[in-house]
Amino acid sequence: MTAGVKTIVYPVKDLERAKAVFGALLGVEPYADTPYYVGYKDAGQDVGLDPNGHAQGLTGPVPYWHVDDIRTSLDALLAAGAETLQDVRDVGNGRLIASVKDADGNLVGLLQDPQA
Repeated sequence: MTAGVKTIVYPVKDLERAKAVFGALLGVEPYADTPYYVGYKDAGQDVGLDPNGHAQGLTGPVPYWHVDDIRTSLDALLAAGAETLQDVRDVGNGRLIASVKDADGNLVGLLQDPQA
């Protein structure tokens, strides 16, 4: 059902400062550099910076589990007691994301890439 955590998104308040820190940490240039999202890829890991994350309720980094069927996975998490933080939405080119909080307030993200 899941392919593992391949994406971690950090909510950031100062995008330029965050870019400097993560650029130094990862040692690579971003593959996406827009005012609403900056993304890095390093060793198969996708690290994103979201300047709107705090406004969307993100309180810390969100690990995104890559899944085949985001709606089925989201329904299963909600049935198990998770609480919706962000319902399924398309973030571009058919990529779908959603996020929930578990009973302890931990954030869990789901990500479904478009079918090839």
